[in-house]
Amino acid sequence: MRISIATLLVCVPLTVYGQVPQAAHRYRAELTRVSHVIWGIRAPVPAFAAQVHQESAWRHDVCSPYACGLTQFTADTADWIQKVYGTELGPKDRFNPVWALRAMVRYNKHLFDATPGHTQCDRLWGALRKYNGGAGHWNMESRYAEDRLDRHSVDAQCGKARRSYKHCPESLGYPRRILLTHQPKYAGWGMYVTCN
Repeated sequence: MRISIATLLVCVPLTVYGQVPQAAHRYRAELTRVSHVIWGIRAPVPAFAAQVHQESAWRHDVCSPYACGLTQFTADTADWIQKVYGTELGPKDRFNPVWALRAMVRYNKHLFDATPGHTQCDRLWGALRKYNGGAGHWNMESRYAEDRLDRHSVDAQCGKARRSYKHCPESLGYPRRILLTHQPKYAGWGMYVTCN
């Protein structure tokens, strides 16, 4: 059976990129650059790409009822990030993809550094939960956890510490979708965070 070069060219992008939106490739270089500047050479770029995938499917002009832009920051969180890290981020604009990526990576680093854990996955999982549902909830849940350094133990406290259980499916599903569902699509983008 002979396969033409044209057939191969059509099939390769589907195989290589999977379900990665075309717009993601436009921002890959900037996300990689800013991730390495803020996190170092071992930055978990595939996890960050997966987070943007989850937040906006790489659309810079979308808004939910509470947040806007490529990385879906609320106005309050964007104001806080700008106040603390503004000199390195440039003028605040949630709809500007460059600002949004820089702000997300910087905010993730802030949250990661404040999240204890046994593994990089435990720490990043907690940071993502904080990004999605607020640091106060994760911190309170970790106080009640049998092992506050283990994400499973902290997750088991969702709905028992401070927040209503009705918010737990979203809070617990957010890092799962990013690290287990979307991150594999971006595996070729850099250092991969392994979670089991």
